[in-house]
Amino acid sequence: MINLTDIPRLARSAGRLAEITRTLVKYGLGDVIARLDSRFVRRLASGIGLGRVSVGTREARIRLAFTELGTTFIKFGQVLSTRRDLIGPALGNELALLQSRVPADPFAVTRATVEAELGGPLEALFKAFEPEPLASASIGQVHRATLPDGRRVAVKVQHPDILRRVNDDLVILGELASLAEQYLPEFRAYRPVAVVAEFERVLLRELDFRRELRHLQLFRQAFRDDPSVRFPEPHPHLSTGRVLTMELFDGIPFNTPDAIRSAGGDFGDLARRGARAFLDMIFRDGFFHADPHPGNVLFLPPTPECPAGAIGLLDAGMVGRIDDRMREQIDRGVGAVLRKDSTTITEIVVQVGDVPPRFEEAALEGEIAEQLAFYHGMPLEQFQLGAALNELTDAIRRYHVMLPSPLALLLRVLVMLEGTGRLLAPDFNLVELLEGYSRKGVLKKLSPKRALRRLLGTLADWDDLVRALPRQLGSVLRMLQRQEMVVQLNHRHLEPSVNRLVFGLMVSALFVGSAMMWAQKAPPLWHDISIFGALGCFVSTALGYHLFRAIQHSGRLEEDRDPPG
Repeated sequence: MINLTDIPRLARSAGRLAEITRTLVKYGLGDVIARLDSRFVRRLASGIGLGRVSVGTREARIRLAFTELGTTFIKFGQVLSTRRDLIGPALGNELALLQSRVPADPFAVTRATVEAELGGPLEALFKAFEPEPLASASIGQVHRATLPDGRRVAVKVQHPDILRRVNDDLVILGELASLAEQYLPEFRAYRPVAVVAEFERVLLRELDFRRELRHLQLFRQAFRDDPSVRFPEPHPHLSTGRVLTMELFDGIPFNTPDAIRSAGGDFGDLARRGARAFLDMIFRDGFFHADPHPGNVLFLPPTPECPAGAIGLLDAGMVGRIDDRMREQIDRGVGAVLRKDSTTITEIVVQVGDVPPRFEEAALEGEIAEQLAFYHGMPLEQFQLGAALNELTDAIRRYHVMLPSPLALLLRVLVMLEGTGRLLAPDFNLVELLEGYSRKGVLKKLSPKRALRRLLGTLADWDDLVRALPRQLGSVLRMLQRQEMVVQLNHRHLEPSVNRLVFGLMVSALFVGSAMMWAQKAPPLWHDISIFGALGCFVSTALGYHLFRAIQHSGRLEEDRDPPG
């Protein structure tokens, strides 16, 4: 049993640790921490009593607890919702509902932050600045404002002291993840340390508004020739790491379809255009908006450039990036899903994912084949890609395969795309659009330009290798001379192969020696035949046949006994 308050990093945050523990116990979720330090949990839980929340599913109670614990845990839940390969679709769907509405800061606090960050009085920076925020979320709040030239903007201002609070929570999460991985064996398969480290990178980047500004610039560049898809224009001279000034969109969120209908929006057209925009980001640009929930997608009023109304996309803080190699695997995966090819899908999962020891690839392939068989021959209008992807990620989770973060984000985006599309148009089908991108992917692979680029990349890799080889060989030889190099071999299940090899060598030696005795007529003889030579040849032939049958049936000399434990 561990005493949590004896761990230096946790002791420095003992007050916040106690608050987290009380909240988890309140929602019936304190069992994990209790297994680490039951006395600490009992002491904190004694005052909760009848205030405990036991109604609702465990997933819903996790969402409520994260909401009560504030910024870091809300963001942690939102990041976890993208890792359905680790937590499963049920908890992923629940955590995707996390809302981060918090009370707004007093206007005096907001004014002080803006003036300190932008280096001037508010009245000199903006022609007008509304004191009441449009919205207040866990990281910051958004205010309407007007620039000196009359353009309307939205100003996103970070809450004060949030970085210190987030860092305190990250220390606690990191230490608890390390303890869980060390002392709770059932959690090791979920890589809690790696998950928390990934979350820390995502959250700290999201706290730097300069990254969101850069994302907006990249998205606007990618869609500069498409007036039907718009991202807010950022204003770098009025933006810092804690303040982001961008164009204000006067649009209607996709989660209010009645308002869109009243404004003249065509639901089917909007669903298809919105999905194409995201698929262009994924398959064309390799850089995509990773949070396409209906509140972040707007219907913008018709203009002469876009008579049907444009689609506006907000909140570019969370993005996914896909390199060329990953994009090729995704192209293969989309084609395999459309062909119902379970073998290729399993190969891709194994190639790109982090598989655990003793991974049962054949079992996973069988489960994927069974899932695909359910959809075989199903009319396209009945096929729901989101449900199929949820089943696939659930299977991956049960076999403890950890997908790369960009791929996990991509799967979540595809599920959300279909959900948002069906919210507008019940007959919307994402698979129809994916088929077109799959054909484009095949044509791209055959293009001479892409082949030339890959060839040049390969030549560059070989050039780097040849240039570095003499220096690296010299380093290896010097380490060998100084006896600084240790060679350590790790093997898995090589015993049967080694036994088979040694047994084969012994049988071969026996046969060769016996044949020589027979040929030389070594005594004792019987009818001019060497008795030991003939007996050795017979025995070696029998043993060789036994070895052949063992290899043919199982690849082992003898059946392995079940491993202990």
